[in-house]
Amino acid sequence: MSRFQQPPLVTGISPNEGIPWTKVTIRGENLGIGPIDLIGLTICGHNCLLTAEWMSASKIVCRVGQAKNDKGDIIVTTKSGGKGTSTVSFKLLKPEKIGILDQSAVWVDEMNYYDMRTDRNKGIPPLSFRPANPLGIEIEKSKFPQKNLEMLFHGMSADFTSENFSAAWYLIENHSTTSFEQLKTAVTNLKRQANKKSEGSLAYVKGGLSTFFEAQDALSAIHQKLEADGTEKVEGSMTQKLENVLNRASNTADALFQEVLGRKDKADSTRNALNVLQRFKFLFNLPLNIERNIQKGDYDVVINDYEKAKSLFGKTEVQVFKKYYAEVETRIEALRELLLDKLLETPSTLHDQKRYIRYLSDLHAPGDPAWQCIGAQHKWILQLMHSCKEGYVKDLKGNPGLHSPMLDLDNEVRPSVLGHLSQTASLKRGSSFQSGRDDTWRYKTPHRVAFVEKLTKLVLSQLPNFWKLWISYVNGSLFSETAEKLGQIERSKNVRQRQNDFKKMIQEVMHSLVKLIRGALLPLSIREGEGRQYGGWEVKSELSGQWLVHVIQTVRLTYESLTALEIPNDMLQIIQDLILDLRVHCIMVTLQHTAEEIKRLAEKEDWIVDNEGLTSLPCQFEQCIVHSLQSLKDVLDCKPGEASVFQQSKTQEEVCQLSINIMQVFIYCLEQLSTKPDADIDTTHLSMDVSSPDLFGSIHEDFTLTTEQRLLIVLSNCCYLERHTFLNIAEHFEKYNFQGTEKITQVSMASLKDLDQRLFENYIELKADPIVGSLEPGIYAGYFDWKDCLPPTGVRNYLKEALVNIIAVHAEVFTISKELVSRVLSKVVEAVSEELSRLMQCVSSFSKNGALQARLEICALRDTVAIYLTPESKSSFKQALEALPQLASGADKKLLEELLNKFKSSMHLQLTCFQAASSIMLKT
Repeated sequence: MSRFQQPPLVTGISPNEGIPWTKVTIRGENLGIGPIDLIGLTICGHNCLLTAEWMSASKIVCRVGQAKNDKGDIIVTTKSGGKGTSTVSFKLLKPEKIGILDQSAVWVDEMNYYDMRTDRNKGIPPLSFRPANPLGIEIEKSKFPQKNLEMLFHGMSADFTSENFSAAWYLIENHSTTSFEQLKTAVTNLKRQANKKSEGSLAYVKGGLSTFFEAQDALSAIHQKLEADGTEKVEGSMTQKLENVLNRASNTADALFQEVLGRKDKADSTRNALNVLQRFKFLFNLPLNIERNIQKGDYDVVINDYEKAKSLFGKTEVQVFKKYYAEVETRIEALRELLLDKLLETPSTLHDQKRYIRYLSDLHAPGDPAWQCIGAQHKWILQLMHSCKEGYVKDLKGNPGLHSPMLDLDNEVRPSVLGHLSQTASLKRGSSFQSGRDDTWRYKTPHRVAFVEKLTKLVLSQLPNFWKLWISYVNGSLFSETAEKLGQIERSKNVRQRQNDFKKMIQEVMHSLVKLIRGALLPLSIREGEGRQYGGWEVKSELSGQWLVHVIQTVRLTYESLTALEIPNDMLQIIQDLILDLRVHCIMVTLQHTAEEIKRLAEKEDWIVDNEGLTSLPCQFEQCIVHSLQSLKDVLDCKPGEASVFQQSKTQEEVCQLSINIMQVFIYCLEQLSTKPDADIDTTHLSMDVSSPDLFGSIHEDFTLTTEQRLLIVLSNCCYLERHTFLNIAEHFEKYNFQGTEKITQVSMASLKDLDQRLFENYIELKADPIVGSLEPGIYAGYFDWKDCLPPTGVRNYLKEALVNIIAVHAEVFTISKELVSRVLSKVVEAVSEELSRLMQCVSSFSKNGALQARLEICALRDTVAIYLTPESKSSFKQALEALPQLASGADKKLLEELLNKFKSSMHLQLTCFQAASSIMLKT
């Protein structure tokens, strides 16, 4: 019953005092709901449960055992109510020794003494008792305190019938004042008693020998007297006649009482048979009692009865006893087979296994049942492991896309899985980087992950009992005291071989566990011939890094649990190797999945530019890598006893190459974005810095990006990647102890710079070529000739048009990224100055007015873009001016200066961008 009961309460005991083995009746409340519910009974501190007989919830009958305390409580313990209390106590009296010749007011039982503690018959025949005064002299009791004598002779006794008899204690207690002469007399008496005992019945014959001689002489004298009287000659011998009379009387009596005597003999034989049956009813009823107790499961009673019968009748020569004892042996042999079957039956608890082994050892079963149980348990564990794998593989083939309900983990495992996944899912990667899947995917545990959890749980549930069973086998706690003494020598001979065999069993279990996990997660790491036995998983996709991290955590917990069992580390090294391979595999898979996720970043580019000319793409890239590394933190950290994942150079190279691949994949994404056709670009908005002036009012809210604008945005992102992102990522790699960080950074920087240079050249080509191409047609528009032209009145329109185009480039670059303005315009100015220098050098001769016109336009362009001049552009302007004739008069110089001022004044509004840039650069 599961109903709660009050603690037991003892309120009375009858009698309340007595000697050991006194039968008492205990009364009280809540003394149990049945015999099985009673699990403890102590009186004066002695366990009396073995002799207890539960009568009802208010009454228990038992016998008081030997106790150390003279007075104590009666404590009853039940399963339903626990440990109880007592309102009464019992006083234990010491038994008095009564000699065989001493007077006694009560009957002294001289029957065999039955020891109820061990259920063994200790027969003490009455004739073996010695008289109360074995010395045969007067006893003078000592006045020494009994407690002092007990302390002086610890563990001894003054009782001469005890095994621990102390002669000194006996003399002090009974003859402390006896003289030496009396003690000599006592020695003589002891010798006489010893001689009488050794002579036995012969002594009685010697003592009555004179009586026998006297009787013989009397009979001879009577015979001679009769012969002398002559009676024998006349009528025959008197003795002969007497003999004849007696014979006739005997025959007549036999004839008269034959029927009566026959019935008497039959009754005597029947009475003798009944006496034998009554006296040895234990043996005659034993076969039936054994069967009944076996059916009830009372194996302890069967074993005790068998031990008793074996000690009494094991070597008997009486045929009827031998016949019944053979029946007992037959029943016991059947019990041995039954217990062995129950022992080898699986599944079974450790408690039941120990119980059956103890029963078999007490029954002296042949062989080694404990070792057979260990072997059967080993096979059972292996069978469970392979059956678990076959079940999951079969379910995977039947429902490859769903997690079958039959594979659901137990309640204590499920929260850990969900908790781990929720932690992993909480690593946000920005709104634009969220997965499109719903949250239900977290509750669909992959078959292989569920299999590893189930497999490890199975091993952890079976292996501890298996290990404890072995430890109990080695230290002998599986066997009773008698069986342990009998089998100790034999087990000590086999213990070394057993240790080697058990070590092989543990290693086989560990190898099966590791190979089954490898077959599910690392199929390439097992041999080809073992693929069918340990593999068979037909999966098309690899597990994600999150699930692999969870699997590693599960295997680590399994290793810690096995270590707690004190299993030697050499047996568990194979699990450490598995953990290392899983950690390496998890890192590889995570980095590969990270590269795939980064490939998809191009689809998430929104082209929204912030104040620094950047989109969210570099930030998303960095967050993607950071979160991947964070998910690997537990994998990279070394638990006690684990080696670093980077201890092998091959692993270092593969991780380094995968890291470089991640960086290059992102660089490739940037390149794809810069060259993406317009048809493939989603409708996006270009966000501008609010402080940036909208120079021409041509950039509206619904502005569609051009190829040049995409190039500029990608170039801006490249600059930020080079200055910040790649360096931050390198720091994260070093933080997580990645090897080859310098190589990763160098290769990535080189690829990024190469992309940056190519994109920059493409942009310059798109912007500079139209401006450069318009110079020559503009110079010679209207059949202009340097040799025959009018005096200059100002800068011509072609140059103004070129400046306006340069200003447009400035506006486009400035709108997206201020940092790119100087770099872009410097290259544009270089191209324009180079083309202008080439055109000037191609002119064969200049007139005075032509030379002045050319110098005006060259100087106007040079002074306007002065802040973007580079050594190359300065050299080109210098070469262009050197190709012109020098101004001869001061009037020409003055005219040139006036015309330049007029140009700057008229173009002041258009040239403001160059002045603003100049002031900004000066401030910085």
